[in-house]
Amino acid sequence: MTEYLTVDGGTLAYEVTGASGPLVVLAHGMGDSREAYRFVTPALVAEGYRVAAVDLRGCGESSVGWASYTRSDIADDLIALVNHLGGPAVLVGHSISGGAATIAAAKAPSLITAVVELAPFTRKQQIALGDLRVARFRRGMFRLLGTGLFGSVRLWKQYLEIAYPGPKPVDWNARLDRIDAMLREPGRMKAMQLMGRSAPVDAGAQLGNVRCPVLVVQGTLDPDWASPQAEGEAIVAALPSGLGRLEMIPGAGHYPHVQFPSQVVTMMLSFLGSVHA
Repeated sequence: MTEYLTVDGGTLAYEVTGASGPLVVLAHGMGDSREAYRFVTPALVAEGYRVAAVDLRGCGESSVGWASYTRSDIADDLIALVNHLGGPAVLVGHSISGGAATIAAAKAPSLITAVVELAPFTRKQQIALGDLRVARFRRGMFRLLGTGLFGSVRLWKQYLEIAYPGPKPVDWNARLDRIDAMLREPGRMKAMQLMGRSAPVDAGAQLGNVRCPVLVVQGTLDPDWASPQAEGEAIVAALPSGLGRLEMIPGAGHYPHVQFPSQVVTMMLSFLGSVHA
């Protein structure tokens, strides 16, 4: 059942599954919705967690027309939601929300017990000339840039084909249709474009201020970086010593939680078990 929370003049849509247990808040990436966690949520609930999956501002069933869509904005939304649901909570953030979760953990350490970053954009991005020699990175980047420049749903769907290398989820075609329909709703593509234009420098600046454990999960075939492993290692290195852990999933692209949900959940449960211990 969809519930709503008014924040900063807009409305966030979210859904809570599980009657009790430690709270886990799931935040998706740009151009997506809380359905991105459709395979992860049931597995976490079965392990005794109360799971809240949220639509980011401008996405899914949340409202459009927000003044801005930065990681700091999203972090404030997540903090408000955790407060509303009676935290503390574990924050799980994908892509842009990975950076937002970092900011939230730094700003509200009493509310955030741990962070899981899935293919996160948490650091300032720099493209070296040699990166363009990596075909998957080059193909993905051009489609991402085209989507941001032209507001093209067609180019975004082409990017998703690259971002999901190998076998697709069983509901792939139906999911693409829902994403297509969502992005054609008034204001949705503009929100996505503004998210894409927000640099992750605000998240990178907060990495050293995080005080809770952080799990970073990267796919080896993620087209958003020439070396996903190097990006993950750099995030861990920028955290205070001993707080970060990197896990790689062979064959995964930019959506490891959708392509390989059981592996991601296993990694999360192992990580959260060590946090609770």
